[in-house]
Amino acid sequence: MLSRFKLTEHFSIGSFAIMGVIAVTLIYFHSRQSNFFESAQTEEIRLTRETQIQAISRVEEVARRNLLNSQESAHVNLMRLLVHALWTSHFEPFLAQAQGIDIDRCRALSVDAQPACLAMQGNAIRALPSLVALDTEVRAAMRGSSVFRVKVHDLRGITIYSTELAQIGSDTSTSAGWIGAARHGKAVSELPVRDALRISSVAEDTREFIISHLPMAKPGTDRVVGVFEVHADATVLMRQIRAASQVFQNATDDNLQRATRQAHDAQEQVERSGRIQFVVVASLLAMLYVLLLAIVRRSQDVIHQQARESQAHQQRLVQTEKLATLGQMVVSVAHQLKTPLAFSKSNVFTAIRSLDNMADPIERSAYRFKREVAGDQDATVPHDLHDLQLISAIDKIPDELQTAREMLGDVLIGMDQMSELVNHLHSFTRLDKAKTASVHLNHTLATAMYIAKSVIPGKVRLVEAFEDLPALECNGSQLNQAFLNLIVNAAQAIRGSGTVTVSTRCDREHIVVCVVDTGSGIPNHTLPHIFDPYFTTQPPGEGAGLGLTIAKSIVADHGGQIVVDTVVGVGSRFKVYLPLRAANK
Repeated sequence: MLSRFKLTEHFSIGSFAIMGVIAVTLIYFHSRQSNFFESAQTEEIRLTRETQIQAISRVEEVARRNLLNSQESAHVNLMRLLVHALWTSHFEPFLAQAQGIDIDRCRALSVDAQPACLAMQGNAIRALPSLVALDTEVRAAMRGSSVFRVKVHDLRGITIYSTELAQIGSDTSTSAGWIGAARHGKAVSELPVRDALRISSVAEDTREFIISHLPMAKPGTDRVVGVFEVHADATVLMRQIRAASQVFQNATDDNLQRATRQAHDAQEQVERSGRIQFVVVASLLAMLYVLLLAIVRRSQDVIHQQARESQAHQQRLVQTEKLATLGQMVVSVAHQLKTPLAFSKSNVFTAIRSLDNMADPIERSAYRFKREVAGDQDATVPHDLHDLQLISAIDKIPDELQTAREMLGDVLIGMDQMSELVNHLHSFTRLDKAKTASVHLNHTLATAMYIAKSVIPGKVRLVEAFEDLPALECNGSQLNQAFLNLIVNAAQAIRGSGTVTVSTRCDREHIVVCVVDTGSGIPNHTLPHIFDPYFTTQPPGEGAGLGLTIAKSIVADHGGQIVVDTVVGVGSRFKVYLPLRAANK
C-alpha cells in the first residue's frame, strides 16, 4: 500500500514560506531602492552645489585677474608718462643724487643695527633738494586717479622715493615684486586680500588695493634703472565683483532649494509608489495562492492514482533496440508504400493523357452533332427536346474534362509529396548492415530537419547553414535520432514565432554541429539538470524528459560531447563535437 503524500499540507507550508521570503525581499529591495534614490538625490544636490560654488569662485577669480591686468596696464602707462615727462628734469638728477648715498655700509652691519642705519640714510635722501620738486610733480599726476601711493626703488633695492616720505630708505631687495621687476625686467602685480594701509600720517583706512612693481627704463633705452611701485585703490571695483558673485550665489541657493524640494517630493512619490506596488503584489500573490491551492487539491487525488499505476518508470529507457525496431518497421512501411504510390502515379498520368486525347474528338463530335440537329426541321417536338438536352450536356463536356484534369493534377502533387515523405522516412530510419558506415552529416541533418518540420509549430522557422564536411564513420540512424531530438528541443524552447538555425563546420579534429534557437534561454538553476533522465520543463503530458538524455548518450557513444551556451531571454546554442575518427561502441 503506497503511503499517502500530503501534497496540500506541503504546498501550504511551502507557499507560506515562499510568500514570506517574497514579502521580506520586496520590503528589503524597496528599502534599498528608497535609500539609493535618496542618497542619489543628496549626492546630486551636493555635486551641484560644489559645481556652482566652483563656478562662482572661477568667475570671481577671472574678474579679479581681469581687474589686475587692466590696472597693471594703467600703472604702466602712468609710469611711462611720469618717466618721459620728468626724466630729464627730475628723475635722472634725483636718481644720481640718491645713489651717491652709501647704503652698503648699512648692509655690512648686524641685523639689529641695520634699521637705524637705513633710517639715517633715508633722512639723507629726504634732505636732497630735488626731492620736493619730484614729490610735487608726482602728487600732481596722482590727483584725480585711483592711485594713492607711488614708490621708486633703485637697483640696490632701496626705496629712494615714496609719497609716504617715512618709507624712504627702506630695504625692498627681498620682496618678490622688486626681484621680478629689477632682476627679470617683468611687471609684477598682485591683489592682496584686505589689509590696513596708512593712507596719510594722520589716519588709517582699510582698503583693497592693487600693487604693481614695474621695471623703470631710461627713456629711449631698454636699460632698467629702477623699479616703479604703484598702489591703486580697488575697493569699489572689488565690491562690485563681490556683489555680482553674491547675486550669482543667491540665484544658486534658490535653485538648490528648489531642487531639494523637488527631490523631497520625488522621494515621497517613490515611497508612495513602493507601498502601492507592495499591496498590489501581495494581493496578486494571495490570489495566486488561492488558485493554486484549488488546483493542488484537485491534483492530489490524480497524483495518488497515477502513483499506484506507475511502479517502474524511474529507470533509463533502453532506446537503441526500440529505435532499431521502429526503424525496421518504418523502412518496411516505406517500402510497401513505394509500389502502390508508383503504379498510382502511373495510372494518374495515363488518365490525364487519356483525357487529353479524348478532348479533341469529343469537341469535334459535339460540333457535328449540333450542326445536324440545327439542320433537321422536320423532327417532332419530343425529339427536339431530347436533342436540346443532349446539346446542353455536350456543351458542358469541355469544362468537365478540364476540371477532371485539374483534380488529377492535384492528386499527382499530393502523391509527389507522399513520395518525398516516404524517401525522407526511409533515409532517416535506414539501418545499415554494418554498425558504422561512412555518412555525410549534411544529408543526415537535412533529413532530420525535414522530419522535424512535421512536429514543430508552424511559426518556428528552420534555417540551415551547412559548410562542406568530410564523410564521418558513424551510426547514421543513431545520429539522426540525436539531431532530431536537439532540433525539436530547440523549437519547444520558443514561445510564439522564432528561428532554429542548424549549422555545420569542420576543424582539424572535429565536425561541429550547432543548433541555435531564439527561445527564452535556460535559467542557471535549470542548466545543470537538462541532461538528467525524466527532467523536463514542459507541461505534464507534453514531454517525457528523455530527448536530451538520449542525444547526449548517442553523441558520447560516438566519442563526442555536447556543449551548451545559453542567455536567458536571448536563446540557447547546443554545439555537438564529433571527432573525425569516431569511436562508436
